[in-house]
Amino acid sequence: MFDFETTVSGIEFKVRQLADEVDRLRRLVEAREDRVRELEEALKNSEITINNLKEENKLVKLGNRLTEGNDSAELKLKINQMIRTLDRSLEILKGM
Repeated sequence: MFDFETTVSGIEFKVRQLADEVDRLRRLVEAREDRVRELEEALKNSEITINNLKEENKLVKLGNRLTEGNDSAELKLKINQMIRTLDRSLEILKGM
């Protein structure tokens, strides 16, 4: 009888240890998933910033060409197209 109770107690102890380990691992996985979500959001924001800066850079280059005086009508048209593209992008971002 003593051996049986000792064995059962040992099994119960190991089950509690395993349950505690499962809880710890679940918390760890949840924390990692939260971190992944944060990093994905930061990446998305960085990509948006990069794209905005690229568009701004294009506008600056066009502006510099415009001040040089070459084909001002064409450059104005391109600038207007880029501004419309930026406006559409901003509307999409606002919708998120």
